[in-house]
Amino acid sequence: MSPSYDVIVIGLGGMGSAAAHHLSARGARVLGLEKFGPVHNRGSSHGGSRITRQSYFEDPAYVPLLLRAYELYEDLARETGREIAVLGGGVMIGRPESRTVSGSLRSALRWDLPHEMLDAKEIRRRFPTLAPRDDEVALYEKKAGLLRPENTVAAHLQLATRQGAELHFEEPVVRWEPYRGGVRVHTGVTTYTAAGLVICPGAWAPRLLADLGVPFTIERQVMYWFQPRGGTEPFRPENHPIYIWEDAEGVQVYGFPAIDGPELGAKVAFFRKGRVTTPETIDRTVHEDEVEAMAQHMSRCIPDLPGTFLKAATCMYSNTPDEHFVIARHPAHPASVTVACGFSGHGFKFVPVVGEILADLALTGSTAHPIGLFDPARLAAAPA
Repeated sequence: MSPSYDVIVIGLGGMGSAAAHHLSARGARVLGLEKFGPVHNRGSSHGGSRITRQSYFEDPAYVPLLLRAYELYEDLARETGREIAVLGGGVMIGRPESRTVSGSLRSALRWDLPHEMLDAKEIRRRFPTLAPRDDEVALYEKKAGLLRPENTVAAHLQLATRQGAELHFEEPVVRWEPYRGGVRVHTGVTTYTAAGLVICPGAWAPRLLADLGVPFTIERQVMYWFQPRGGTEPFRPENHPIYIWEDAEGVQVYGFPAIDGPELGAKVAFFRKGRVTTPETIDRTVHEDEVEAMAQHMSRCIPDLPGTFLKAATCMYSNTPDEHFVIARHPAHPASVTVACGFSGHGFKFVPVVGEILADLALTGSTAHPIGLFDPARLAAAPA
């Protein structure tokens, strides 16, 4: 049997790579196991960009975690020399009563976050690429922006390796089980033992955490890149903010400035308009009718954006019924197993602080971070 470790981390995507870094930084003997290669594009932590923001419409309870995540973005960039965050500002657009606007304002006021409220005329003046309706407003947040997901994962893996973590790629986990007060993890290669286990399974949560009692739903999502009509100059970060835009029917889209040069266009996507899938059956082909639906929707609010379709890519959301995370000691194995899953399409901006929380839970059993909202007990009786 392979030598024992202090902690085994299953999954080395966004959350798992951060956990491996923070655990190894504290001197733990860490083994990381990943089904695919490093910084892969088969799960949820890819696509070149992810939005980050502090005026969080989902719930004000997330804001303290975001403030800490911002500190950790800076640490990660400084320690690795990689571009992690580009904070060029962002707008949350919709009718005043929309969840996107009202929820963002609620968090901004609750935590005294710097922000501005803009009417439609002011939105059009400051950001000429955007064409809101007269009854739409925006919350502008200067500290909003984007994260580089591939760079973030690579940076955490880089630091974990530097700190002595042993990382195995292309080694899928078959099963795990309690063993002599700790855990035993079986892969297609061998069996490992450790005092503790951190499980960051992403879309594989329904299989690896079937005993958690959480009814996860895996959702296929599509990201699109368009070459704007007239070119990318008006869509450069200094001219065009990140945005989340909710229409009168409650449909949300989100998008980014042109950050990768004039030939790679600007990225946009629907938020929560995907199809239920599994990691094994996801359709990785993006179809013409999907591209057309995205282009038609964007033409109503950013007329120059649809332009020419360049490319698309798929990823997966791992949704909980209430769209809040699951971060906790496993209720059936509280002494040895910690879980982080169900990030419901809005988790990546929390990656570094989740890694810190997981190290706390795995090594001490508790954390000073506010994670009461993420207790899986709230979902144990939820209908599938």
